[in-house]
Amino acid sequence: MKLSELMKDVTPKPDYEGFVGNDDFVLAIDTAAPGATGSAVGDYAVVQIGVNKAEGSVDSETKDNTYIRTGKMTNKTGAQRKFSVEGALYSGDAFQDFCLSHAIQFGRGAAVVRPYVYFNMLTGKGEKGKVTIIPSDTQTGDAGENATFKVEMTSTEAPVEYAYTTTTTTGS
Repeated sequence: MKLSELMKDVTPKPDYEGFVGNDDFVLAIDTAAPGATGSAVGDYAVVQIGVNKAEGSVDSETKDNTYIRTGKMTNKTGAQRKFSVEGALYSGDAFQDFCLSHAIQFGRGAAVVRPYVYFNMLTGKGEKGKVTIIPSDTQTGDAGENATFKVEMTSTEAPVEYAYTTTTTTGS
């Protein structure tokens, strides 16, 4: 499913106040052919079909220093966005088909780096960046059950702030 299709009847409210569920977060990946340029954000593939686990985390790096009279201090020196996605294999889903394609499974370097957006659909607030796509389980499961998959994605640089609006579905 394209991001524009998911969000066609949704109007984020930047001042939303209340509880936020896991299903209120949207992760969408640019699955256009590697080397293609200018994909509109609205054409990104939503990470959704068959997915039963989608986790976003920030892996921070720190350095401890000890100073005279003030003692130990921890400084944050960097951070990297990480996503872990697991679910049932669904042939025909743009996200899964792309991530589990031969080109991504065995590709390396820039060939497996893709733009993404990640945001709260209630507020529209989130981030935009690039991730390296790393399929780790491409077909697991017991006989008689759906086959499953697992994909890890890590940022290649610090993402920038992003705000989804109805006009961002057609632009970058």
